[in-house]
Amino acid sequence: MKDVTVYTTLICGYCHAAKHLLEQEDIPYETIDVTHDMDKKMWLMEKTGMRTVPQIFFGDELIGGYDELKALKQQGLLHQKLEDHTSS
Repeated sequence: MKDVTVYTTLICGYCHAAKHLLEQEDIPYETIDVTHDMDKKMWLMEKTGMRTVPQIFFGDELIGGYDELKALKQQGLLHQKLEDHTSS
């Protein structure tokens, strides 16, 4: 299974929802809090072109935010997507 990383801030409801969904699915993840880290926020924005969080990565691939994560679950593709992107 590919590593899952969730970039988040402390006051983001969608961030909490994304982490909750991953926990319900027994998917381990790393949280990177960018609340007080302007350099990391700028790096993330330059890397993805997105200004909002959460930003969820499966390995190096940006999956998107909470809506995209939820859609993968609803389509029954969440675990498959993780397996399709196994570590090298």
